[in-house]
Amino acid sequence: MGHSRAEDTTVAHLESATLPTHGKTYTVVSHKSVIANSKKKLKDLGFTITRELYRSNKDANVAQGIYHIIHDTAVNDPELGMMFAWTNSYDKSTRFQCGIGAHVFVCSNGLIHGDLSTYGRKHTGNADADIDSHIAAQIGLANHKFKELVTHKELMKTLNLSTTKQAELLGRLFVEEKLLDSQQLSIVKSEMEKSSYNYGVDPDTAWMFYNNVTHALKKTHPRRWMDNQGKFHKFMESEIISAHVKFPQDSPPVDELLLEDVDIDSEIKKRQMTMDNIDGFSL
Repeated sequence: MGHSRAEDTTVAHLESATLPTHGKTYTVVSHKSVIANSKKKLKDLGFTITRELYRSNKDANVAQGIYHIIHDTAVNDPELGMMFAWTNSYDKSTRFQCGIGAHVFVCSNGLIHGDLSTYGRKHTGNADADIDSHIAAQIGLANHKFKELVTHKELMKTLNLSTTKQAELLGRLFVEEKLLDSQQLSIVKSEMEKSSYNYGVDPDTAWMFYNNVTHALKKTHPRRWMDNQGKFHKFMESEIISAHVKFPQDSPPVDELLLEDVDIDSEIKKRQMTMDNIDGFSL
């Protein structure tokens, strides 16, 4: 498989992949345990999985799981559905990541909230327990993160982006941010000329630009897809969204927390109280 291609796969393929031995200093966290823990945490917190998607490289050393999910108390949006995703590797090429996002109904483009939970320390000893905590923390904030993504989407639908501005942003995503390669640039250009999907907005809007880019990001290798999606959303927040809306200061991102020193349940409640302060925000 090419370096930048992601191939769809099955749970059976991921679970049958041979676990490598990296010595006593590195504990391999199996794809099987990540799948089981993710699905259990979603169920325990009242989420229903409506679709499961898995991607990997040929030997499944790098794997990715994407779950389309629903919850009784979540925002009901006609264009976006809630999503939980994770990335795991056996070859040390990427750290374990998980996060809340959204998928666009019309095209399955993804939005990943920039606040990802990343396992940054070596996989030693209690790696499974730590990663389980990351999964629980992200899922516990799912409804609030999804609400924020819906708010961002509605705002971007109202913001004009000229072709010149879009070209400038694309250049930066390619040269400075290194989130797009030359093939993906070509995909975005083709989408700008004739979109493959009807997003219900004019071509010169931030929401159309966002979808053109995330459509191209589908070609990203599993080891980088979540990270690149999250960085792209942060890029759009910084360059476009933040100029038009200011959210209250939130607590530190999950990936900045030393989770072994934090009570996850209390941290989730604190963050939910913070996000409740912006629930009444309207565009």
